[in-house]
Amino acid sequence: MREFRETLYPHWGQFFSIDEVLFEQKTDHQHLIIFHNKEFGRVMALDGIIQTTEHDEFIYHEMLAHVPIFAHGSTRRVLIVGGGDGGMLREVLHHNVVEHVTQVEIDQQVIDMCKRYLPNHSQGAFDDGRVNIVIDDGVEYVNNSDDTFDVIISDSTDPIGPGEALYTSRFYSGCRRCLREGGLLVTQNGCTFGQLDEVITTAERLQPLFTDYTFYAATIPTYIGGIMAFAWATNDSSLRQTSIDVLKERFLNSGITTRYYTPDVHQAAFALPQYVIEAIK
Repeated sequence: MREFRETLYPHWGQFFSIDEVLFEQKTDHQHLIIFHNKEFGRVMALDGIIQTTEHDEFIYHEMLAHVPIFAHGSTRRVLIVGGGDGGMLREVLHHNVVEHVTQVEIDQQVIDMCKRYLPNHSQGAFDDGRVNIVIDDGVEYVNNSDDTFDVIISDSTDPIGPGEALYTSRFYSGCRRCLREGGLLVTQNGCTFGQLDEVITTAERLQPLFTDYTFYAATIPTYIGGIMAFAWATNDSSLRQTSIDVLKERFLNSGITTRYYTPDVHQAAFALPQYVIEAIK
């Protein structure tokens, strides 16, 4: 039986049995494979690194979408950078208060193949009238666009290949210029045990740009190496202090059904392990 062995870490890792290869190709930007695994359903990997699976994607997408939007409380315009599988777009669009979403994806082929082979991720989200898809480099977009947003979500790959630029000071400063007053940036930031250097570097780059920056976390089975960290950056420190009662009211009024996110999980996600707290001081 063919196996997929992830290459994220040089000396250890995870493997998946491949029941069927649904698609495999070297795109203009990266190597893309989508295959079926008995335990996790359809799995997508880019450049040897697992990006998403049908069975656990909901944890990642719910936490990176709902935490900032419920904390903000009046999100009308959202920018998603990356996220070509459509799962993030799906979760953002569950919020009826959101009037417009721009999604910037560098690789059209990722969107096309995910619409075909991972349709349960997007569930038709790409066809929503509130959505504007832009095929462009995310760094260039945030540094040149005149659009502004309440929430920016960086749903990037790890800082390898095309995703590396989305962890730079230039990207973060571009995001700041695109945020409306009281706006909020959240980003995928790797697993805290296996990729702690990424967390440290991100903290160092956010610190000069935002008055309130930290990380929150979730555990996602196929993202190995500790808890998954999400960076949080804003110039409105009150957003992180949103009370549990307010979060519960917003969640109830939204009518959104989730499988992982709850207001209690939202608040608890900001409680970080001591080794992470020490690392980002």
